[in-house]
Amino acid sequence: QVQLVESGGGLVQPGGSLRLSCAASGIIFSSNTMAWYRQAPGKERGLVARMSTGGSTNYANSVKGRFTISRDNAKSTLYLQMNNLKPEDTAVYYCTYIRANQPVYWGQGTQVTVSS
Repeated sequence: QVQLVESGGGLVQPGGSLRLSCAASGIIFSSNTMAWYRQAPGKERGLVARMSTGGSTNYANSVKGRFTISRDNAKSTLYLQMNNLKPEDTAVYYCTYIRANQPVYWGQGTQVTVSS
């Protein structure tokens, strides 16, 4: 049974930082491309960042230079370091793994709110 459990969200002021974590089980974590998506109210869920098994990364243009995706295969955990947060980063953030270039399974998500 696949489980993806996100944590680390919260309320932060503009310019602040947060680090999200996603603990995975039920999959061979090291063999999967992993990704973070987000969904803001009234908007579609979209890709934030992804990391291949070999460590290659891709980022949405809106987060380049501010967010960093990383993974710890020994802990089956995916991370998203978010710096210089902006109000437009407010969303529910989801962890997923990728098959055939598509997200396969969603965790419950973690809320990130950027507000003064």
